[in-house]
Amino acid sequence: MAARRRTLRTLTGAAAVCAALVSTAWSRPVPPPADVRAEAAAATAGTPAAATPAAGAPAAEASAAGAPAGEAPAGEGPAAEGPATLCAPAGVLRGARGARAVVQLCAGSGTPVMAVSAPASCRRPGTSVRYACLTSGSWTARRDGADVASGTLPGSQPYPGPGTYEVTASVHVRSTPSGVDLRGTVRATLTLTAPKQQPTHRVEVDRHTLRPGTTTTLTYRVYRDSEQGDGSARFGLIGEESTGVRISTADARCVNPLIGRAPSRDRLGFSVDCALTDLQPGRPATVRVRVRQTSACSTVVSKLGYWMPRGQALYTGGMVEGPTVGCS
Repeated sequence: MAARRRTLRTLTGAAAVCAALVSTAWSRPVPPPADVRAEAAAATAGTPAAATPAAGAPAAEASAAGAPAGEAPAGEGPAAEGPATLCAPAGVLRGARGARAVVQLCAGSGTPVMAVSAPASCRRPGTSVRYACLTSGSWTARRDGADVASGTLPGSQPYPGPGTYEVTASVHVRSTPSGVDLRGTVRATLTLTAPKQQPTHRVEVDRHTLRPGTTTTLTYRVYRDSEQGDGSARFGLIGEESTGVRISTADARCVNPLIGRAPSRDRLGFSVDCALTDLQPGRPATVRVRVRQTSACSTVVSKLGYWMPRGQALYTGGMVEGPTVGCS
């Protein structure tokens, strides 16, 4: 019996010790997160918390945290400049009864084109109406004293490259709901820094002048200079309809575009559309067309649309302006 009592006392003491350990563990406060401990340590040492990396943080993260705002960590080059839009105040248009429109001029870069727009904010005194502005018009961009691009608002032209542009726009600003209707000229200076992208496709022609009343064969060469994309492209030529010019070809890849509702078989005699599928770097496509001029004399312009696959994204193509063949 004495041995049994000693065994029970031993078991009871062990259970009490276990309960005490469990109770102590459950009641012990959860240690603070690493960043909290870091802030507390920094405050104790009199050092700003931002200068003390959190315990266990990778060395690269600590270096980035210590870099000045807006700067890349030491040893890293600047990030590549992607597509972006730059806007600048361009002027204020004023009209009757205090109507006014504050206009900006914006230009996009980082793509093959420079897209120009003129957003505006409209207001009239004495009204709580929140107007939306509709702007239209035309623009011209000058660089180093020379006109380098122009178009409608909004509109795009091939990107001339980095530089400082003096952009002038003739704008018509209307509000929705109605109440502001203003016209005027605005100006802004925009400095674009994105590099000009190298063209992936180009078009050449063997002559640049035609004569009235003649029939001439033009030979176009369509190049794909980039390893990107594939061999697909659409090449188009068009003359001035009112002159009576006729463009034709025996090339099976080309057609005069079909017009009219089915079952009409009418086609445009002054335009040719070619589907090219075998463009490769080092292997241009050759397209020959015959241009029959009347006494009215028409220019012939060309363009090339191409496909640059990027997964299943919808808008992945581009457009290249081909040479213009004049007539005199």
